[in-house]
Order: sequence, then C-alpha cells, then structure tokens
Amino acid sequence: MSIAKILVVEDDSELQEALVDTLTLNEFEVVAVSSAEEALTALDDDIGMVFSDIRMDGMDGYTLMTRIRAIKPYLPVVLMTAYGTIEQAVDAMKAGSVDYIVKPFEASVLVDKAKIYFNRDASRDDDFVVADPALQQLKTMAKKVAKSETSILISGESGTGKEVLARYIHSQSTRATQPFVAINCAAIPEGMLEAILFGHEKGAFTGAAKAMPGKFEQAQHGTIFLDEIGEMKTDLQAKLLRVLQEKEVERIGGTKTIQLDVRVLSASNVDMKMAIQKGNFREDLFYRLNVFPMHLPPLRERPRDIAAIAERLLHRHCGTTRVEPMVSAPAMKRLIEYPWPGNIRELDNVIQRALVMMSGDSIREHDILLDHECLSALGGGEKIEPPVAEKTMLASEEQVDLVQNSDFKPIEYPLDLKARETQLILETLRLNGGHRQKTAETLNISPRTLRYKLAKLKEQGVDVP
Repeated sequence: MSIAKILVVEDDSELQEALVDTLTLNEFEVVAVSSAEEALTALDDDIGMVFSDIRMDGMDGYTLMTRIRAIKPYLPVVLMTAYGTIEQAVDAMKAGSVDYIVKPFEASVLVDKAKIYFNRDASRDDDFVVADPALQQLKTMAKKVAKSETSILISGESGTGKEVLARYIHSQSTRATQPFVAINCAAIPEGMLEAILFGHEKGAFTGAAKAMPGKFEQAQHGTIFLDEIGEMKTDLQAKLLRVLQEKEVERIGGTKTIQLDVRVLSASNVDMKMAIQKGNFREDLFYRLNVFPMHLPPLRERPRDIAAIAERLLHRHCGTTRVEPMVSAPAMKRLIEYPWPGNIRELDNVIQRALVMMSGDSIREHDILLDHECLSALGGGEKIEPPVAEKTMLASEEQVDLVQNSDFKPIEYPLDLKARETQLILETLRLNGGHRQKTAETLNISPRTLRYKLAKLKEQGVDVP
C-alpha cells in the first residue's frame, strides 16, 4: 500500500542517490533503478511519473520512453542527458516525453518538473481513437460532458477502452492540468481497498508504519477513475457513498476530516442493473455514479475503428526505434473480419506479434497470428477451436509450410510474446549458421540489439548457437 511514486532511471550510482534524496526531501515517494530493463519491471500502477537518463548501457532512454508510451501512454516521462541539443529535445518531445532537462541541473529544476508533471495525464487527446460514426458521436458527447462536473459511469466489455475514454474526458475538462488518479477496484485485495481509497494514519493497523494519503486525496482538484466499480463489496460501497455525498474523507485511524474537490468517473463491465437486483450493488450508489451514463460497444460492433486503432498501436510500438510498417490489404481485411472477443487488448497483442513475425517493410496476412492460431500453430498447449467467424479463414500456405518444415524444437515454457521472440531469434540464428550480422538483418533489428538480447538469453541459461 503506497501513494504514487516517481520512478528514477539512472545508471550513475552517485547521481541516482542525489536524485532520490532531492525528491524524497520534497516529500515524493521514489523508486530508483539503474537500467531501462529494470525500469520496465518496476513499472506498476503505483508509478506516477518517470525521470530517465538517455544514455545507458543496453536499452537507452529514448527506447524506454517509447516502450512506456506503448504500455502506459498516460505516464509522464522526463528525459535527462548530459549531451543535450535542441535537436534531441525536439526529437524527445515528438517521441512522447513531456519534458527534457540537461545535466548538470539545479535541484530546484528537478523538483519543479516533479511538481508540474507528477500524477498528471500525459496521453494525447487523440489517444481515444475513433472512426466509426457511432463512436465519433460518443466522442463528441464526451467532449461536451467533460466541461461539466457531472459524474459519469462508463459501461462496456473488458478491453474496450473505458479508461482511455475516462482519460479523454479528463483531458477535455477544466481539471485537465490537475491529477488523474485511476484505481482498479477488482485488482486490489478486499482488505486493502478501503485504506488505498481513503488513506490511513500511522499505526491504524498492523503494518501501517507511516501515514499515507488515499487515492481521493491524491486526486484533489482533479479526477478519480474507479474502474471495475461493480466488483466492490457492499460494506465498502456504503463508505464510498458517504464520501461522495459529503465530499469529504477521513483516513482510517484518523480524526481529521479532509474536504474533497474531486470529480468521479467510474466504469464497469458487469450489468449494474442485474447486480442491483441480486443485492451485489447499492442502488443509491449506482444513481450517484450514473448521473451521465456512457456505453463503449465492443470492437466487433465498430469495425471501422479497427484500422485506426491498429495504426495507432503500430505507431506506439514502433516509436522512434524502427520504421513503422504498412499493413497490407489482405492483412487488414483479416483484422477487420475477426470478431475480437478480447477487444482492443487482444488487437494490441496481435499487432505486437505481427511486428515480431514480419519481414520487410509491411505486415502481411500470414504475419497476423490470432490467439488460437498462436497456441496451436506454434506448439503451445492443446488445440483451441477458433471463433465461428474465423473457421472459414485458412492459414496461408506460406505460414503452414513455415511451421511444418521447421525442425526447431519449441522452448518448453509458456509461449507468450516474449517466448515467441526468443524462439524466433534462435531459429533465425540457426538458419544463418550462427552469423550475427545476417541474423540481425533478417530480423530487421540492429546488431547491437541482437547482441544484447543474446547476452540476456545466455544469462538465463539458454543454449545460444
């Protein structure tokens, strides 16, 4: 349980210590790591902003920034470098950083940047990508209602982009320069959720070593987004209702009442009316949250959005590290005709797989590996029946031949995207007789990136040709 933290990525141990001390003295919680790879591991929902060096061994700060933009586009990233130029600053801002500071800098500069960007939403207005007429109308309505203080409840299946819509509403509101604090009510253990929402005083319960503000306090003058609100237990719903009605909160173990100026957005993927009928959700809280209801339809009901969202995902995952590929017409047709039971999250996975599988400068039809195809075709677990709409889509002969003719033995661990990347690198390396330069060219990555990936595999005990 903690408030939002600042992630500091700096490989110089003395400078890292100075950065941490400066931010800590100014009452920021700090997590410090020495590499971009460690930063990606430390990147959880508690991180409120990132300070990163640019020049580091392995993955550099620019690449880290593009990875963060792909995973958490709303997270502010400030880059630091001792080799600053106007060109670098412009490139960094175009690539997605919110700011750029040149070493050496005064401690006050660091603190000022932290105060400006901490817990702010760095996503762009157009991160809520729509092309379908119905969604365009929804976006127009969202922009209009954003100007008010009305509470909004967003409904829709998991993965349809409810948090993206909530962030768009915040960005269009008069609170846009204030914090946007998101919390997933279903992802936090029941016993911890109350303390995380409302905060606690030191000694309020076992393990409460110091006083901590809750999410409502962190969102002061800004917006709080309560995702999966339908999963909240009824006893906590009563306490939340009181906070919303009285516009004040009292920390656990505390006696002081804190006045709140917070706009509340919420979302759920369950049928709230049904939850009320079953006694799982309070009707009075529902009407408090549902002043202005908005519904995000599943991706299968808005096929015109698929191409636009796929293009945005490609832009995010490529960033400045590689040329953004074109999507061939057959490949796009395949994406549009698929029913997407996992909605945008599943589309994101497929786009990432395509970037791994592709060769040349375009994504072709056989580069599109859907979930059931990925597991069955690449040897990961039992065969899964594809959705009805996909049963008529046969894999291309080129893809079938690739799988059938390969004598590469699948790696014996869960075949997620990272494992597939490892398999692809090792297979290509063997096909090129261990020649690193040819392998890098075939995979369309730099020799330096290949050397780094191979070194990491060796550290993990993988037999590298």
